Amino acid sequence: MSETTVIEVTPRRWWALGALSVAMLTIGLDITVLTVALPTLAVDLGADNSQLQWFSSAYTLVLAAALLPAGALGDRYGRKKLLLGALVLFGAASLLCSYASTSGQLIAGRTLLGLGAAVMMPLSMAVLPVLFPDADADERSRALTIWVTSTAIGLPLGPILGGWLLGHFWWGSVFLINVPLVVVGAIAVATLVPESRSEERSTTDYLGAVLSSLGLLSLTYGFIKAGQDGWGDALALTSIAASVVVLGLFAMWERRSRHPLIDTSLFASPGFRWGTIFTTLVNFGMFGLFFTVPQYFQAVLGVDALGSGLRLLPLIGGLLVGTRLCDQLLRRAGARPVIVIGFALLTAGLATGALTSIDSAYWFTATWIALVGAGMGFVMPAAMGAALGALSAERSGSGSALIQALRQAGGTIGVAVLGTVLATRYRSELGELDVNPVRDGVNAGVAVAKATGDPSMLEHVQASFVSGMSLMLWICAGICAVAVVLAARFTPRDTPVPAQDESESVHVH
Repeated sequence: MSETTVIEVTPRRWWALGALSVAMLTIGLDITVLTVALPTLAVDLGADNSQLQWFSSAYTLVLAAALLPAGALGDRYGRKKLLLGALVLFGAASLLCSYASTSGQLIAGRTLLGLGAAVMMPLSMAVLPVLFPDADADERSRALTIWVTSTAIGLPLGPILGGWLLGHFWWGSVFLINVPLVVVGAIAVATLVPESRSEERSTTDYLGAVLSSLGLLSLTYGFIKAGQDGWGDALALTSIAASVVVLGLFAMWERRSRHPLIDTSLFASPGFRWGTIFTTLVNFGMFGLFFTVPQYFQAVLGVDALGSGLRLLPLIGGLLVGTRLCDQLLRRAGARPVIVIGFALLTAGLATGALTSIDSAYWFTATWIALVGAGMGFVMPAAMGAALGALSAERSGSGSALIQALRQAGGTIGVAVLGTVLATRYRSELGELDVNPVRDGVNAGVAVAKATGDPSMLEHVQASFVSGMSLMLWICAGICAVAVVLAARFTPRDTPVPAQDESESVHVH
């Protein structure tokens, strides 16, 4: 029996989009705001290096493990309901982090933050096809651009806001800032976002949920461990190998299951397949940049945490200009030229950044990170729009979770791989200075050089780091150059519009 899809379409949906954007801004902030607080946490909580690593890793691991089940549960039980619950959990976890008195309490709080974010990320995206149905393709494109911008802009804002808060308040304020944003977001979601769920009341794929969670958990942990301890670490290699096996079993099970956790047939759609690949590639390079450039600002240019964050403002400016132009061009020319232009800008920006030397002026850095921001502003909305356009509203939760899970994996792998490239080149360039603690990283090397009062040693350490950063940026530029060719060849000219099967319907209150 066929049923009609009923979707409430009112001007209030733009206010609802604003609520979702606020929710996503908190996640973007939370991913990077911790980076500037780590030195303070090491002193105030007496945290050792292992605990400092777990402050970040606990969030990342839970986020990776819970993404796919969260999307499927939203499809089954109601996306608004789970989104509200996740916002409440995110706010409560932020309070726990703010007032943690031990490293263990902070790790527990970060774990809960990761769980809340794992639900918020796919379900806030999954609501977009419901709020902006296919008949309003232009409006959906504009809405997705706003959603992507709110997600991406939180990343460079994190160090700026975190540096300012640390300069005026105690370290817990970097987490406490989430609470008012979450309260506003929760009230707006509760009053403006319609409830929606899949009408297919299928059995929950518990085995698929377990396999996907274990596989993504093992993959993420393996790359985090490799980034910390090197690619010769036995536990890291074992974890990555185990993840390949488990995710392989997951893929096999999903093809055989009558009610799969994810719809593997989505990859048959060129829009979904290539849109997801391109968003993952952008995340790979983007997290490498966020990992490296703040260190360059502090260790080579000699600025503090707030100054480092402020020097990322050109990235935000480029991002805003890029998304604005993308929104206009996407409606006129389709996804293919927009993504090609975006990756071309990313290639140009990253290649220019690879020419940085220790004598480079800040204006040079501001120029190339603005280009990178503009490239991100072009690629991210267009690529995610291509992927999202292949999703029916019926399966938007699980499909959005799959997109976010692959993006998250791309970012984690990017930090581990690019961080290893940077560290290896840095140590090889140190020569006779390749001893502890100088070899541990550029910040440690600069501290030793300043303590000894040796300007030639300081210059050597800084030049070694810049050499590693340049190699890393060349690799990122090469990946983006390949993506230009792939985008020109494989991206559909227009964002795909999903065909609504007659047997499908979406229940919206």
